[in-house]
Amino acid sequence: MAPRIALIHAVEVAIAPITLAFAQFWPAARCTNLFDDSLSPDRAAEGDLTARMSRRINMLADYAALTGADGILFTCSAFGPAIEEAARRLPITVLKPNEAMFDQALAAGRRIGMLATFGPAVATMEAEFREAAQAAGSDAELETVLVAGAMDALKGGDAETHNRLVAEAAPQLRHCDAVLLAHFSTSRAKAAVEDALGREVLTSPTSAVTAMRGRMGARK
Repeated sequence: MAPRIALIHAVEVAIAPITLAFAQFWPAARCTNLFDDSLSPDRAAEGDLTARMSRRINMLADYAALTGADGILFTCSAFGPAIEEAARRLPITVLKPNEAMFDQALAAGRRIGMLATFGPAVATMEAEFREAAQAAGSDAELETVLVAGAMDALKGGDAETHNRLVAEAAPQLRHCDAVLLAHFSTSRAKAAVEDALGREVLTSPTSAVTAMRGRMGARK
């Protein structure tokens, strides 16, 4: 039987991109969904990743494990340290949203650009990137562009404006060896950004599904 993968979401706009990525790159996986729409606004309101917020993330991971999940994939990029705590505790694979994408980016060069749309996630993601670079023995540096208004447009149902705003910001990172779309929700702008830059960009859903499938295959 194919592995059961629990997907844990903090924003609704992340669900469709990861569902599509599994359909494209690992359709046999048995995916389940946990969605707490209070996580993202609470994370933004608290500013930092508090102990209480970390407990909430770990409780969700524990619940997913209790359902029989073989692996857990979080789809929101603002909770990295809490997800790492869950990964250390649980006997199953727990994957942060962007770790696989960061690994791919580090293999591409030392000048990495990232287009982000959710400000509270940026500091955590940049710290995760530095940790990944250090672990890989790389001196790569990450340059982030925060695209104002894109997330609000997407949450308001205007994906076209979201994609346009992200694509309009992309040329600021043309000098980079690799360009990343920071969040699962941002991946829907992939085609528009690639048109703006004239080359491929990396997205977290595709990288995460590929990495999770590889890890599950190794375990099986």
